[in-house]
Amino acid sequence: MFPPCALIVLCLCAVPVSGGGNSSSSSSLNSKARSCADLRQFYTGKGFTLNGVPQTEISGEHLGMCPQGPTCCTSPMEDSLAGLGARETQALIREAGRSLQAALNALYRSFDSFFMDLHARSERSLPDTLSPLGALYSQNVRLYTDLYADLWRYYRGSALNLDETISEFWFRLLEVAFKNAAAAKTSLSEEYLECVAKQRETLRPFGEAPRDMKVKVTRAFVTARSFAQGLSVSGEVVKKVSQVSLSPECVRALMKLVYCPHCQGLASVKPCSNYCSNVMKGCLANQADLDAEWQNLIDTLLQVAASFSTEPRVDVVLSSIPARIFEAVGYLQDNMDTFAAKVYQMCGTLDEPGTGSPTSQEQQRKKGSSLTASPTAGLRLEMQVSDLSSKLREMQQYWVQLPAALCSKLASSGSSSQDKCWNGITKARYLPEVMGDGLANQINNPEVDLDITKPDMTIRQQIMQLKMMSNRLKNALDGNDVDFQDASDDISGSGSGMCQTGHCARSRPGLYAYPPDNNQVRAGTEPQSRLCSILILFPLAMLLLLR
Repeated sequence: MFPPCALIVLCLCAVPVSGGGNSSSSSSLNSKARSCADLRQFYTGKGFTLNGVPQTEISGEHLGMCPQGPTCCTSPMEDSLAGLGARETQALIREAGRSLQAALNALYRSFDSFFMDLHARSERSLPDTLSPLGALYSQNVRLYTDLYADLWRYYRGSALNLDETISEFWFRLLEVAFKNAAAAKTSLSEEYLECVAKQRETLRPFGEAPRDMKVKVTRAFVTARSFAQGLSVSGEVVKKVSQVSLSPECVRALMKLVYCPHCQGLASVKPCSNYCSNVMKGCLANQADLDAEWQNLIDTLLQVAASFSTEPRVDVVLSSIPARIFEAVGYLQDNMDTFAAKVYQMCGTLDEPGTGSPTSQEQQRKKGSSLTASPTAGLRLEMQVSDLSSKLREMQQYWVQLPAALCSKLASSGSSSQDKCWNGITKARYLPEVMGDGLANQINNPEVDLDITKPDMTIRQQIMQLKMMSNRLKNALDGNDVDFQDASDDISGSGSGMCQTGHCARSRPGLYAYPPDNNQVRAGTEPQSRLCSILILFPLAMLLLLR
């Protein structure tokens, strides 16, 4: 038992005393009662209502994305802000994508306009260059303009066999030239003219001009078409990849990065730059995997662009087409007697021999006209290639630079304030290291939890599109046109015109790589048959012995 005085002393000790202890309790109460006025104003400014928004800080045990400390955010507010952060980030990604698309489209229009002008200038020079041929040109204008029309259709993507198109032009030109050299009253049947045309390969009536022109024109148009398609495909890839939705893990990480500071009363504190980098590298891990094939495609486009200004320059090739035709016809006219004699041997003599000798049909030739492009055209070509190349190089690092570009839009802190930035928990330095680019490098990303074994299939498909387009461009540099829509063509390396309908028949492997040897099959089954017979007869023999 305590004496009464002791009880009195204990009671006195239990009475609260004003001073330092009371100020601590008061401070705790004040901290819990911190106003949420700034957050309420910010929240309504984002288009949300104030329904359920606290007036003062509340306990944060309910939070699922932000640190669980005193907060001004409820769970519904956290969800709303997370959705807002995802929409805003997706909008930034699409805006960056649209900007890149616009740049690619501008390059396409610029090159398309340049190539169209080269083609049109060359076609417009036909009358001046070929008029000295007389009736061979004036009565067959459609023959020459059809060639230009076919070349343009090919450039625009028509499924023409460019090799056959150019060869067909020379066949038709030979027919009309031979017919023009024959007597006016001589009637040449279609069969006879076809026989004449067939002698082109062996007799080479036009000299070397057709072969040389075909090689150069084919290469010029194949590279031009592939270059234009490369720019177009690049833009489509950017468009599709920019539409890919953000993952749920990314949405949570973005909420923690962008809006959790507002919930914690640290709205003025910017995210640490390394912290933002890890969040964005995690969110854009699949997009970063485009980088290798994207850079490969840009490199190949640069090579194709450079080829336009190397000999033979694309402007010279196109502008010299009329002159090469004129040169070829002149060679034929100079050698018409020799050619006609050989034709008569192969196809038979005419009922009425031609009276029009080659010399009487020869016109005054303008040797060398339009064989080279003007200096102005050459300068324009150099400027075009330079502009294309510089702008393509600016795009080369797009996918790996995108995370940093987004962080700059989110106003992450600079290197000078790395000790006073939002690190996902509080205002302090961000300690984890920055992850590398691409999905495989996110295995230890502390901010975005990703399954690196499950890549985004839409992006994988676009990576394949980039790869196939690069292969098409590389083939174009060699003058080969490959159907880049079929991956198997990239392996086979088939040239222009291999599949006229676009549906090539491909043999499929059978069940066996080689036909099985029937004798070996039978030999393998005979031991099994003997064994089965023994197993059946053995019980019957035992029964007979027992009896």
